[in-house]
Amino acid sequence: MTHLDELESEAIFIIREAYAQFENPCILYSGGKDSIVLTHVAAKAFLPAPIPFTLVHIDTGHNFPETLNYRDAYARKLNANLVVGSVQDSINRGTVAEEKGPQASRNRLQTTTLLETIQQHQFDACLTGARRDEEKARAKERIFSHRDAFGQWQPKHQRPELWNILNGKKSYGEHFRIFPLSNWTELDIWLYIMQEQIELPELYYAHERDCIIRNGVILAVTEHISLMPGEHPQAMSIRFRTMGDATITGAVRSMATNTQLVIEELLNFSETERGNRMDDKRSETSMEDRKKEGYF
Repeated sequence: MTHLDELESEAIFIIREAYAQFENPCILYSGGKDSIVLTHVAAKAFLPAPIPFTLVHIDTGHNFPETLNYRDAYARKLNANLVVGSVQDSINRGTVAEEKGPQASRNRLQTTTLLETIQQHQFDACLTGARRDEEKARAKERIFSHRDAFGQWQPKHQRPELWNILNGKKSYGEHFRIFPLSNWTELDIWLYIMQEQIELPELYYAHERDCIIRNGVILAVTEHISLMPGEHPQAMSIRFRTMGDATITGAVRSMATNTQLVIEELLNFSETERGNRMDDKRSETSMEDRKKEGYF
């Protein structure tokens, strides 16, 4: 059994445990590479039956069109139920207030929309493709990560996970976030994508588009980016290592036009995968603060 086979087997075990222990689990599906791999593994876990999870996407309204197109096409391919929670709807209801200014982001607003969507559909577990190697706050997560009745994460109150025993016991109104890909690395994800021949949005491969450099981060120019004084778009050959809103997702200069070239490129990177995410640069504890509020 290869290293990838072991990771896949572990993920399938966790996914089946989630299905067995919870009444209404879902997959948080963004159209990013990790959620795509998670959904692919989940589909394999129940073959030949259809995937038994609802796919849930929290749409900020600032996504790349390529991501949304892929999201819809893949859900149709799986014949899966897709639920979209809209941050714009939360803004319209007044449950969140939109940031203003040229560097405004809707990223943090997703937390409220996610919790509203969980409550509306009564999901008691949310499977997600987050990995421990992504960021220091991610590394504190258990595989079955408890959330209280307010959707909040308390890192000091998580249950021990000894001998692969996963404890999904909860009180009414609480739920779990579940991380089947916890022990995968970015390189593992890409090796698995190549092995399984998984199609990804074209944003993950090198392509040319107009960009600006803001605070050391390469941002693609879109309708959601407001140019600041002195910023002048220039054409660059780029790709994205991680996917989120167009307003916060930094790109890397790249000539890697296929999966093999991406893997070769990864072996020479020194910066972390999320090192060019604008939302992670707001404070040293940015990710952990958001997770305590109920973020992904």
